[in-house]
Amino acid sequence: MARTTGEERLFRYPFASIYPLYVTKVERKGRTTAELDRVIGWLTGYDRAGLAAAIESGVDLEAFFAQAPELNPNATLITGVICGVRVEEIEDPLVQKIRYMDKLVDEVARGKKMESILRG
Repeated sequence: MARTTGEERLFRYPFASIYPLYVTKVERKGRTTAELDRVIGWLTGYDRAGLAAAIESGVDLEAFFAQAPELNPNATLITGVICGVRVEEIEDPLVQKIRYMDKLVDEVARGKKMESILRG
């Protein structure tokens, strides 16, 4: 499957540029950076030190997911709409992982219970 120019731009976006936007989003809704880190860690296997290293190194989203310690096998349980598209129907694996992360951040910001967010 050929990738679009928009997808290529998305993949090249630095994680260090997206993370502060996530922090702002969740804190604006009364949630914490620790909660944000927990859901990103659940999805990717990164611990806090790993997230800090990814931010410091300036890796793009493609490298962030390629270097992720382990994608959670329950990530496929993440469903719903993000950016007008059902995440479970996204065909490109990298786009799907990025949208999974967006969906989890949205759920944190909306005040959803952590047990539910982590598909527990």
